[in-house]
Amino acid sequence: MNPLFETQISDEKIRDLSSLGLAHIGDAVYELLARTRVCAEGRTTHGGLHKATVALVAASAQFEAAKRVLPRLTDAERDVYNRGRNSHVSKPRGASFEEYHAATALESLFGWLYLKGETARVLELFAVCMGDE
Repeated sequence: MNPLFETQISDEKIRDLSSLGLAHIGDAVYELLARTRVCAEGRTTHGGLHKATVALVAASAQFEAAKRVLPRLTDAERDVYNRGRNSHVSKPRGASFEEYHAATALESLFGWLYLKGETARVLELFAVCMGDE
């Protein structure tokens, strides 16, 4: 069981979640990791923290992160990513459809891994997303 998630979710229930549901959770996971990274870098002002975090979680940044992480995905992870990428989403301001679909796919993957309790894999892939590997 994931230490950050107190309720056990079965694989069946995880499979039943929509890709947008997975992305909703993955968005929070990804943002928490981004906020942690920004704080660890020593940013101290609210404005600086917010600006740096937004730069990491914007659809365009997640699009670039997805390109780095895609070659490292397992078949199962790629299936979840593709399912998230094919979700019906509306285009946000400031991002292309390609960027937004890739960001949704990446968030779906992070949500899926988190719910499965695979936090080590989440951290590994986040490091790749950030260009640390």
